[in-house]
Amino acid sequence: MCLGIPGEVVELNTEQPDLAKVNVSGVKRAINIGLLEGESVEPGDWILIHVGFALSKIDEDEAEAALNFLKGIGQDYEDELDALRHSQIE
Repeated sequence: MCLGIPGEVVELNTEQPDLAKVNVSGVKRAINIGLLEGESVEPGDWILIHVGFALSKIDEDEAEAALNFLKGIGQDYEDELDALRHSQIE
């Protein structure tokens, strides 16, 4: 199963503006935000992530609801987090 997971932008990469450090349930990774071209992305913003790419910005309430749902589905969510832990985007 492929999931879109909410993550909070922690830091923007000034040397590579298409990358941002994002916190996803305690896992911090560089995420490509290039698909959000034309949108303002700042630390504290929430984004929906799939396979290392930000698909859209979402608000905090939507992020919380999605995280609660994902935690409820169990193993698929844990598998997605494990894949994120082992990803390397540079």
